[in-house]
Amino acid sequence: MESAASVVPPGGEIEDSKENVDPPFSGTQVTDISKAHGTPHPPSSQQEDQDHQVQHQLTEQQHLLEGGERRQDEEQPRARRGGWTKGRKRKRSPRDNNAPKAPLTGYVRFMNERREQLRAERPDVPFPEITRIVGSEWSKLPTHEKQRFLDEADRDKERYTKELQQYQKTEAFRSYSRKSQNRQKGRQQRQEASRTIPSDPEKESVLKERSVFDIPIFTEEFLNHSKARETELRQLRKSNMEHEERNAALQKHVESMRSAVQRLEAELQQEQGRNTLLQQHLQNVRQTLSHCLQAVPIPGTTETPTLETIDSYMSRLQSAVLTHPKESEALISGVREVLSQLEG
Repeated sequence: MESAASVVPPGGEIEDSKENVDPPFSGTQVTDISKAHGTPHPPSSQQEDQDHQVQHQLTEQQHLLEGGERRQDEEQPRARRGGWTKGRKRKRSPRDNNAPKAPLTGYVRFMNERREQLRAERPDVPFPEITRIVGSEWSKLPTHEKQRFLDEADRDKERYTKELQQYQKTEAFRSYSRKSQNRQKGRQQRQEASRTIPSDPEKESVLKERSVFDIPIFTEEFLNHSKARETELRQLRKSNMEHEERNAALQKHVESMRSAVQRLEAELQQEQGRNTLLQQHLQNVRQTLSHCLQAVPIPGTTETPTLETIDSYMSRLQSAVLTHPKESEALISGVREVLSQLEG
């Protein structure tokens, strides 16, 4: 098995996730595994010496996990005159996908749990404010409640240590180590070649001016925070698109409803016009009947129709004719004659 301290440990790059974030006030540090669990290291056994050496290497790897890649990013811009070229993206080292998942700190576990609760309770609060609230709650959290998250982090760290130790015995780790060493050698050769290039005063002054506005180094917390904000923005954009689609569908529905209302209003106006004509025609018929039937009283009475009583008169006249058809033959003939004159 190759020495683990000579290469960047798998998964040692700056992770674009929330898994490796420690707040400034949490103060969680990686310690020697043997000290954390009280494992003695007597020199009486060669096997125990080897175990101690492996644990010590794992501790060094964990320190490299936190600071190794950051120091490389800090040293590389210093080697270049004028810092990183503006508008150019920094090339990351390829990530070892076969490496075990890095452990979560106690604060990250608390943050993942509490953040979802806050987002559900207060969806209108922006992401930076939620992060600030979670950090404040963690700093004020009682020790016995905080210990639960720290214990889970310790168990996760033990899991990572065991998986990392097993992974270092695989061919995948040795292949990744060789590639990492080759990349480091190539980077050093490029840096040495860049130092041999003669300096240009004008170009150097321009690079110095650019370096004032460049930010060649980003902290791990800043990168994770930026990624979290990007994730939040993507979710907001997706939600915004969904709402816009709903608004478009509702707008179409509103337009169709307006068209239907306009069509019904036009039909209502037509029906009202028809009703007005029918009312006028009915009034004319009443006037004509009351005038023509003035000389035709209802059988058994002397009642003759008027404009106000023409409706009741016609009903009673029909009832009398149907009740005594034989006695009302003369009346029927007179009414027919009047109606024939009305039609003419």
